[in-house]
Amino acid sequence: MTTPAEGRTDLVVLVADADMKFGVGALLQRHRALGTRRITFDIFKHDDRDAGCFARAHEYLRPLADDYDHALVMFDRHGCGSSEAAPDIEAEVWERLERTGWQDRSAAVVLDPELEIWVWSASPKVAECLGWPPNRPVLRQWLEQQGLWSPNSPKPTDPKAAVERVRREVKKRRSPRLYEQLGETVTTRHCVDDSFARFREVLQRWFPAGQLPPRPRD
Repeated sequence: MTTPAEGRTDLVVLVADADMKFGVGALLQRHRALGTRRITFDIFKHDDRDAGCFARAHEYLRPLADDYDHALVMFDRHGCGSSEAAPDIEAEVWERLERTGWQDRSAAVVLDPELEIWVWSASPKVAECLGWPPNRPVLRQWLEQQGLWSPNSPKPTDPKAAVERVRREVKKRRSPRLYEQLGETVTTRHCVDDSFARFREVLQRWFPAGQLPPRPRD
């Protein structure tokens, strides 16, 4: 593990879209929930979305290698242009970053199939953030009735379709603010998704809870 450098920002994150930017930004503010120290960070959005993050993250991040201690690339498997499994896609992105100035300081997290997989945790805050009225049936039960959630599955069959169906039902406008609200309020303890576990593990390895951040230069 590299030693944090004085005067550099801890982390740069390259994401695929505004939803991810808002959601990840809110999560990174919750260092105690993630089990890390406070993290200084910047988040940038690739113009070519998932495909751009997959194929050209190393090009985007190369000029920033001297300004940040670590780089994290995050995008959906759906839409990235690769048919490989998520761990293989992550390894491919990481190998390119390793060769372009980020040796031992980078990682990729691929959300499989897409960001909405993180939405569906057991927290009651999910229904609240989605605008589901408390006088309606329990949200999961309603989604099961709609054929969007199998009774024996921890997540909806198509996480994005489930979010969109709920949004249309409650007439909620589509906005990245939804993902910011989810990132700000939903407990991280109930998220069983592999990509979220990797996201948290990477951050805990780079920014352990007991570590003091480097002092800024005078």
